Amino acid sequence: AVYPEEAINGHRAFLARRRALRPSGEYRMPTDDEWEEFLGHFQRRKVALGDCGRAYGTSCIHEHSCIRCPLLRPDPAQRPRLAGLCGNLQARIDEAQREGWLGEAEGLKVSLAAARQKLAQLDDLARRRTTIHLGMPGFPDIASRAVTIPGKNHS
Repeated sequence: AVYPEEAINGHRAFLARRRALRPSGEYRMPTDDEWEEFLGHFQRRKVALGDCGRAYGTSCIHEHSCIRCPLLRPDPAQRPRLAGLCGNLQARIDEAQREGWLGEAEGLKVSLAAARQKLAQLDDLARRRTTIHLGMPGFPDIASRAVTIPGKNHS
C-alpha cells in the first residue's frame, strides 16, 4: 500500500513523542540472559500439532490442552495426527458413555469439537492455497465485433 507522506510523517512524530515520554532505561541493550529467555519463548511455542500463538511472557490459560486453544496454529503436515486424535477422542467418548462417565464424555466432546474445528481450519487453508488455472482467453473471446449488412440503411 502507498500512504500519503503526511500520514507517514505524522506516525513518525507520534512515535517520537511516545519515546520521549518513556524512561531511557527501557531502551538499554538486553542482557544475554534476557535475550536467551526471549528467543526461548518462541522455541517453546512449538507443539506437536503446530505453533502456539500466545503472547510473549504469558502463561498457557488452557493448561496445555492445545487442541482446545484458539491460539493453536495447526501445521498442515500434522493433519494425519490431528485426524487420528479425532478418532481417538470419539473412541474415548464412546467408552465414557458406555461406562456412564458423563462428565468425562462432556469434556471429551468439547475436545473433539475443537479438533474438528482445527481440521476444518486446515482444509480451508489448503483450499485457499490451491491454484486454479483460469486459462488464457483468446482474442476472439475478448474482442468485440461489428457486423455490417450490405444494403441496409443505418440512419
